[in-house]
Formats: sequence, structure tokens, C-alpha cells
Amino acid sequence: MSKTNVNKKELSRDERAKLLKTLKSRFEKNMNRHKGLEWAKVKAKLEAKPGKLWSLHEMERTGGEPDVVGQDKKTGEYVFFDCSAQTPSGRVSLCYDDEALEARKEHKPKGSALGMAAVMGVELLTEEQYFELQQLGEFDTKRSSWIRTPADIRKLGGALYCDRRYGRVFVGHNGADSYYSGRAFRGSLRV
Repeated sequence: MSKTNVNKKELSRDERAKLLKTLKSRFEKNMNRHKGLEWAKVKAKLEAKPGKLWSLHEMERTGGEPDVVGQDKKTGEYVFFDCSAQTPSGRVSLCYDDEALEARKEHKPKGSALGMAAVMGVELLTEEQYFELQQLGEFDTKRSSWIRTPADIRKLGGALYCDRRYGRVFVGHNGADSYYSGRAFRGSLRV
């Protein structure tokens, strides 16, 4: 992708077509994630929101394999989550947020999960959303994902992550300045 497109957060016609084809294929292969929803309606919403399409492209580019996981009954918005089997490989080795990144004196990671999510135009999954995702399959059986951390925990220097081990989903904690090659974050996007 050209630097101009990244700065403008726009996709070329070819990039849009390729992404829509990928999303349609994933949608059709995983109907259990979005029972009762129709691709034509999802596609129409996406085509009307080029900025959201750019965010989905970023989710895809970094290994998230985004897919529709529901529709908000009040707003009509479609909800996308990263549905890759393991946490997205293009987002690993990030501490939790920019505050933690700045506080780190040595061996700084390349960035933060919240910072990267903001640039991508997505939100980190909440604990509730992470558990919803795990109802659709088995995710993060070898890696883990940062999740949105409540303010009271973050004030104390911590941050939360989730993974699936031993047939269960776990919520764990680390210092917000921690980072690992096996931990990234999963994003959500409403369109």
C-alpha cells in the first residue's frame, strides 16, 4: 500500500475489490458466526463506509482475519472481530498502552496495543467480547491477546489478557509495560 493511502486511510479500487472478495469468502465459510445475516447487506454497508473498509484492511493485513460476528439490533451496525485461530501475528510484541511504552526505560517494545488499535481505527476486545468470540470456536490455544483493561486495574499498573488452555478460557494479568512475542490483541469494529 502506498504511503499516501495509509495517510488518507483509503484503499485503491483493486484493494477494495480484493478485500471484499476475501471477506465474502470468509463470511460464507463461517456461517455459524453470523446466523441469519446476509452478505449483500453487509457488503452494502461496507461500500458506504470507506474508512471502515480501510480499518478492516488493516485488520486483515496484520493477520486478524476479520469476520462478522453479529449485528447490533438498536443501531443496525454489523460487528466484526478478529477471528484468526491465534492472536494476529502482525501485532505481537506490543505493551498494553502508550503510557506503559513511555514509562519503559530499557528494551522498549515497538509500540502499544492501544496505540496500534487507534491507528487502525479499531477497539480492543473487552473481556465480555473475548468470551463471546470463544463461543464461536477455539481461539488463542497457543498465544494470548491483550483485552481492554478496566481503569481501576490500569491505574495500578496492570493490564489484562486472555487465552484458551486446557479447554477453558482464562483471564490473566501482567504489568502494562510487559510484551511478548506470543501476545498481540484482537480488534473489534462496528460498521
